[in-house]
Amino acid sequence: MVGSIDRRVARTRRALHDALMGLILRKGFDALTVQDIAGEADVGRSTFYAHYPSKEELLRDGFRILRSELSEAIQAAPVQGGSPPLRFSLAMFEHAGRFAQTYRVLVLGQGGVIAIEEISRILADLVRQDLVTETEIEGVPRGLAVQYVVTTFITVLRWWLEEQPNLTAREADRVFRRLAMGGLAMLPPEGQRVASPALSA
Repeated sequence: MVGSIDRRVARTRRALHDALMGLILRKGFDALTVQDIAGEADVGRSTFYAHYPSKEELLRDGFRILRSELSEAIQAAPVQGGSPPLRFSLAMFEHAGRFAQTYRVLVLGQGGVIAIEEISRILADLVRQDLVTETEIEGVPRGLAVQYVVTTFITVLRWWLEEQPNLTAREADRVFRRLAMGGLAMLPPEGQRVASPALSA
């Protein structure tokens, strides 16, 4: 009995998530009402509120699902030559490639401020986990390094979706890695710095 209830709950929530994404594509998030979403999912408003207190919480729950899917994809990804830094990036680019239209709406504005906040939070958590095992960047607080990587990823993701949609997920990931890893490795360790020509003259 419990299993059948759980399956019904999962089906209803999936229907609500699918309805939300479809409506965002057509109308944008800010213009939506709970009635719009319930109608699209073919459920009553009371059913919607039995699962979520607001459309904002429904959207946030979708990002929690995304976080779980990305974690599974990262763990399942084959690793060659040890565990590379920023392992999250290819998995997320591939996910964005599979759901390009939805991501385009979410990160280019129609998903509202919540979408960018939630994507940034997911990325920050994943980056923070990766950087735990990385060498400290001299003179750069870890939190700032995390923010730098997150901002770089979102910038490349937007650029890919908006300006270079013909690139593969792997190619977009390569662009991101060149920018992010180049920035993280920009300062050599103490004792290995090279004086600038102006100062050494």
